[in-house]
Amino acid sequence: MMSGQNDPGHTLPDPAEVTQAMAEIAEKSQRLMSQFIERHSNEENQPNADPMNIVSAFMELTSRMMADPATIAQAQMTFWQNYMEIWQNTTSRMMGVDASSNAQKERPDRRFKDPAWEENPLFDYIKQSYLMTSRWIQDTFADVEGLDPKSARKVEFYTKQFVDALSPSNFIATNPQVLRETVDTGGQNLINGLKNMLEDLESGDGRLKIRMTDYDAFEVGENIATAPGQVVFQNDLMQLLQFDPSTPQAHRRPLLIIPPWINKYYILDLQPKNSFIRWAASEGFTVFVVSWVNPDSDLAEKSFTDYMHDGPLAALEAIEQATGEREVNAIGYCIGGTLLATTLSYMAAKEDERIKSATFFTSLVDFENAGDLQVFIDEEQLSNLERKMAREGYLDGNEMASTFNMLRANDLIWSFVVNNYLMGKDPFPFDLLYWNSDSTRMPAKMHSYYLRNMYQRNLLVEPGALEINDVPIDLRQNKLPTFILSTKDDHIAPWKATYAATQIYQGPVEFCLAGSGHIAGVINPPAEKPKYGYWTHSENLPEDPDEWLATATENPGSWWPRWSEWASQFGGGKVPARTPGDGALSVIEPAPGSYVKNRAQ
Repeated sequence: MMSGQNDPGHTLPDPAEVTQAMAEIAEKSQRLMSQFIERHSNEENQPNADPMNIVSAFMELTSRMMADPATIAQAQMTFWQNYMEIWQNTTSRMMGVDASSNAQKERPDRRFKDPAWEENPLFDYIKQSYLMTSRWIQDTFADVEGLDPKSARKVEFYTKQFVDALSPSNFIATNPQVLRETVDTGGQNLINGLKNMLEDLESGDGRLKIRMTDYDAFEVGENIATAPGQVVFQNDLMQLLQFDPSTPQAHRRPLLIIPPWINKYYILDLQPKNSFIRWAASEGFTVFVVSWVNPDSDLAEKSFTDYMHDGPLAALEAIEQATGEREVNAIGYCIGGTLLATTLSYMAAKEDERIKSATFFTSLVDFENAGDLQVFIDEEQLSNLERKMAREGYLDGNEMASTFNMLRANDLIWSFVVNNYLMGKDPFPFDLLYWNSDSTRMPAKMHSYYLRNMYQRNLLVEPGALEINDVPIDLRQNKLPTFILSTKDDHIAPWKATYAATQIYQGPVEFCLAGSGHIAGVINPPAEKPKYGYWTHSENLPEDPDEWLATATENPGSWWPRWSEWASQFGGGKVPARTPGDGALSVIEPAPGSYVKNRAQ
């Protein structure tokens, strides 16, 4: 029996409060429904019944399975054998005999962290049945032979989405924590959850936009993105931030950081304790960071070429005016790294040697094995996306954020469904999730070029397949000292895919593999109790990434000092530290600037 069920201390909510809450819910529901009907009745085109182009993949799967009935029969036999084992174990437990099952031996699953999932035989049975069934479904589909590789990847991805959605932790009647909360609050949690859901629907203009954090708890420039500095240059696509020094002397060559344009730059400056920007300044680097604009329809025709010229190339010219230095060291993060790699090839063809070393954080240049994001890159989906962008002039940042969230649905979707809607609680203030929600739009022309030429056709890695201003792009022309940082659990830029760059660049390359994922593995500052370690290798770089890892050395703590030691070799000596505004560029406004504060609604 669950705690609180017969406790006379628990009372039902005040009927008057419940009545008022339900009246508010009814009023908001009616308003949202009216807005939904009005909006969709005015749409020129009917919505696509299969926007993700899933049906054809599962039809192919069904055809292959029906052609091999023996395999289906064997899979069904395995299922019932596993099911009977769970039933026998549960029966034994109810009779007081200790029992275990294969499902219990798997690594911990945060969905089932409540003790009742283990201690209560009924909930343990529900959990074990779900885990066994979900594993059986995924394994059975994965074993079907003859599927087209793209269809197989799509089937695998959406099958996982399906089984994740059906987890018993996502439903009131089969989640012991939710049932306990419902008893303890007299159902107030469900009323609060319904209100939260309606607020999220209203915020998303009829589309469920799940709150992941308390948005009112943070303000850019007030309690996040607070590293002191100034905006010293700007154009249509970016503001260039120069940050204040924190050492008497600095490396002669400034450091230029090119972040991705899908999210804001301040992932590198969330809080003082985990700010890579503050830390780099404390290491004696003169730090410049590109802060991309949040584009609207006026910038629909901005191209990938524009992002190169008005981004890193414009920044190089501005840095020379600000400091008097032509030479810099550069960092590119994620798509910013893809842009940096392209820029280096372009500059090499132009015999432009202003960048003296390159660092890439979780950056793809070879997109052949780009992970689950490839599920969304087929002709049908790209055509739908381009039609939508043609109407708006840009891709809304929330759409890309939703795609990224699907890659980790249990952590970034379903955990919040349980907390916000079933438990009826407000999300916890968390700076990283605030940043994650602060996505930016992408100009239609640039984004279409990026998806088609990089993700769909993988042309960037083919020498001369792409041209910018009639200059063939050949990544092999990067002969600079290069530091590649990847992360072991990256779901956006899988580390084995990023490792491919080690076989392309022609200069001395150091590859470093950090623990954790795309964000946490990068934002891992030196601390007394480090969260994650990193792997390095002092010898050559074999073609096979698994071979590299098998002989790599695991190091405790943050990789940041390792990078600083590496980058300092190319600092060009020491000079008195520079203060923003001391050079030929005047201060425009204080950091973090106005571009980063333009939040997509």
